[in-house]
Amino acid sequence: MLQPLRILFRPKWMVSRSSASYVSRMRHLNKIKEEDEACRAALQSGNIFLYHKLAPLLRWTDSGIYQLPALQTKDVEEILEKLGGDKEMVKESILINCTEQNEAQFSFDVGAIDQAAVEEQCRGTFVDLRKAFFLLRGSEAPLVARGQALLRWHQTNGFCSSTGQPTQRNQSGSQRVCHSSGITYYPKMSPVVIVLVSDGKRCLLGRQSTFPRGMYSALAGFCDIGETMEEALRREIAEEVGLEVESIQYSGSQHWPFPQSSFMVACHATVNPDKTHVSVDKEELEDAQWFSLEEVQEALTIKVPPRNNKGEPTVFWVPPSYAIANRLIQEWANQQHLKS
Repeated sequence: MLQPLRILFRPKWMVSRSSASYVSRMRHLNKIKEEDEACRAALQSGNIFLYHKLAPLLRWTDSGIYQLPALQTKDVEEILEKLGGDKEMVKESILINCTEQNEAQFSFDVGAIDQAAVEEQCRGTFVDLRKAFFLLRGSEAPLVARGQALLRWHQTNGFCSSTGQPTQRNQSGSQRVCHSSGITYYPKMSPVVIVLVSDGKRCLLGRQSTFPRGMYSALAGFCDIGETMEEALRREIAEEVGLEVESIQYSGSQHWPFPQSSFMVACHATVNPDKTHVSVDKEELEDAQWFSLEEVQEALTIKVPPRNNKGEPTVFWVPPSYAIANRLIQEWANQQHLKS
């Protein structure tokens, strides 16, 4: 019988964040999200992260790392005018967050402007989001993912599904309204369960054919309508690898921008150590294997995708630290150390 979900690790922010400053910031963020005039004022003094056809702008720094540059609104307006665009386009920026200093942060896609020209003006490079995740610091990855997700949602929800009429966004971009039907649309995420399965001594990792060579990850699947998270997890494991889950532990959650916007709920699960035969559904996975603690520890030391040159043995590696799959794998390795 499945055990009830329980928290495996206490989130650090629950004990380290100042509640007073956090409450103030969240109320300020909600105000500029809901009130158009407040948002327009915040945009004039806020910061903007640029994208070109959903690829974020990154900048190589003197310290040898890539950074997500935050541009001031006036600077973006000047760039638009210099490159033949309309500076009023900046009003299409989407609110994504607010700093601890109450500075609003926006995302803005300049896909209508020549990419190379924008890169030259900004002294940066537009990078595919999957690649950008490997280049950015951990704190910037969730921010750039949120910005892209909201831009994508607005680009694909310009019409009402009931009337076919155009929808209109509010200033912050937190909603779109069809004035013909009165329907209000909000950005949505699809619930996904991601799980690291263990038999007590090994963990099970799988790969899809679209993964980079050598990369294995925790198993994941979308929740069906009407399912609980536990039911979705148990079903996905049975479907994909032919195993029956005995217990579940909740670990955490993460927004994931691929292929669209997903809400990843991460868990650990155990199976009977006497019933570990894997039967892979080839429609879902290319492969799934049990890995030892030693193999996992070595894979965790690989911080960038290995070259895996042709003719050489394929290097086993796992998703990078920004992915919640990495957290699950690291947690499992830590637990194995405690046992020993």
